[in-house]
Amino acid sequence: MTNFQAMKIFARVVDLGSFSKAATDLGIGQPSATKLVAQLEKQLGTRLLYRSTHGVVPTEVGSLYYDKCKLIAHHVEEAETLAGLMQAQLQGGLRISTTMDFGRRVLAPLVLRFLQANPKVQVELLFDDHIVNMVEQGIDVAIRMGRLVDSSLGARYLGRNPWSVVASPAYLAQRGTPTAPADLTQHDALICSTVQNDSRWHFLGPQGQSLAVQLKGPLRSNNKSALMSAACAGLGIAALPTYVVHQAVQSGALVTLLADWPLPTQEIHAVYPSARLVPAKVSGFVDWLQEHTGEAWWTECFDRFDVEAPIATEIIAA
Repeated sequence: MTNFQAMKIFARVVDLGSFSKAATDLGIGQPSATKLVAQLEKQLGTRLLYRSTHGVVPTEVGSLYYDKCKLIAHHVEEAETLAGLMQAQLQGGLRISTTMDFGRRVLAPLVLRFLQANPKVQVELLFDDHIVNMVEQGIDVAIRMGRLVDSSLGARYLGRNPWSVVASPAYLAQRGTPTAPADLTQHDALICSTVQNDSRWHFLGPQGQSLAVQLKGPLRSNNKSALMSAACAGLGIAALPTYVVHQAVQSGALVTLLADWPLPTQEIHAVYPSARLVPAKVSGFVDWLQEHTGEAWWTECFDRFDVEAPIATEIIAA
């Protein structure tokens, strides 16, 4: 047992004037209570209690020590109450890490809705296309795409991230519409440089067959929004996450190609530093994300976030 537990027993003995009553009250045996207080006296090098056939009373030092023990017990009780309250309510600071495009287009609108529903939470939303060290940077939750490799992290599955092959109607009118992946070799590709083997696009056929096509084109970029703008401008064909191009496809600025030959999807996870003793603010936020995502999240629940648009248009209607 810790010193605090021995102090707690000592204080209860003084309160009740009896080792047996204190032991019964605390749910331990009297010999254990007597032994722990004796060890406490030995550690302090002074007698804390006078023991007689009429009961137990504190010595002069014991009375002073008792007052301090009661004060410490009060502070510990306050701390435990505060910890329990923090675990029961969604409140406090929450540092969230995500990639640039996903954060700007998807997570930021969701965070705005989350804050509206949880006014006691303060969010710091960090955008970084590199994988961050969550412990070193004090990150509470990170949204990550693809297969998880760090088994020490806690994680919750949110959905899948599908990709689409798109081009503008003007480009297709000038260069023709590809009907099979092999046709892409006759076209200009807009290449995302953040994807492994970026210039080689991998497709899954109607019968489950896999096909890889090596491409080239006028633009490579690590910014998906820049590639979408280039596609809208008619500079070539792009392979981009569906959440990036969904709104442009809905408006007619882009056309989805090769529907029978999908690109591989990525898993989306919310990860946090440890799977044990997860703070309520973290589990609550992840629970909320799971409720507002799913297998078709890119077509549901929210409008896309446009940094050039007024703030009023960015907040998603409930």
